[in-house]
Amino acid sequence: MSRAIDIPAADGTIDAYIVTPDNATGPLPAVVLFTDIGGLRPCYHEKAQLIANHGYAVLMPNLYYRDAAGTVVPEGKSFRDPDVRPTLLEYAARLTPEAQSRDFAALLKCLDSEAEFAHGKVGVVGYCMTGAFALRMAAQHPRCVAAAAGFHSARLAEADDPDSPVHGVDTIEARVYFGHADQDALLPPEQIARMDEALAQAGIHFTTELYKGAAHGFTAKDAPSYDAAADALHHKRLAMLLEEAL
Repeated sequence: MSRAIDIPAADGTIDAYIVTPDNATGPLPAVVLFTDIGGLRPCYHEKAQLIANHGYAVLMPNLYYRDAAGTVVPEGKSFRDPDVRPTLLEYAARLTPEAQSRDFAALLKCLDSEAEFAHGKVGVVGYCMTGAFALRMAAQHPRCVAAAAGFHSARLAEADDPDSPVHGVDTIEARVYFGHADQDALLPPEQIARMDEALAQAGIHFTTELYKGAAHGFTAKDAPSYDAAADALHHKRLAMLLEEAL
């Protein structure tokens, strides 16, 4: 079950979807799902439904609402296409940490006001560039976020980036899970190690898992790097995290 919703935000109106199990009869624990760089599209609607079917109400916002509503990648095209990717990179560049923070506040306010969402702590999950979003949201709203996960995350701990989420993890109270792609150029071993060290020093309950043989984007069914076995494991691990934390 899915319905569209418009969420007032500081920078405009976020178009989003609320996804629940077909048999939902009342409010359910909330999970915020941030898509990868490709934005809203069928494979992420399917992903949101699979998460919801475990007993959650999923809020999936359009990351790019400042520039476009709905699906950004044209039908029949891929976010990897040379005539599409520059536009996505342009839109993504506007998603600064400050812009993300304003969006987090709007999304949390939505969770408090819509009937599908139960009151209480929430989970958040991100993919590719939004693995950092999930971590940042957990750090900025520790009293609200009980679980944060990132899969085939990108650029989590670049040494020369002062805005990297690795610098702000000490406020996190959530349980954290990362499922990393093996040999991922967007998150090399030194960044994984740097993030693990920061989380450990902050005393955070976290798990890091390397999906051996899986490439970046392994959960995206519309990507050539899609890996069915790794995708199934990702759903299993996410379900476990949410069940234990929420």
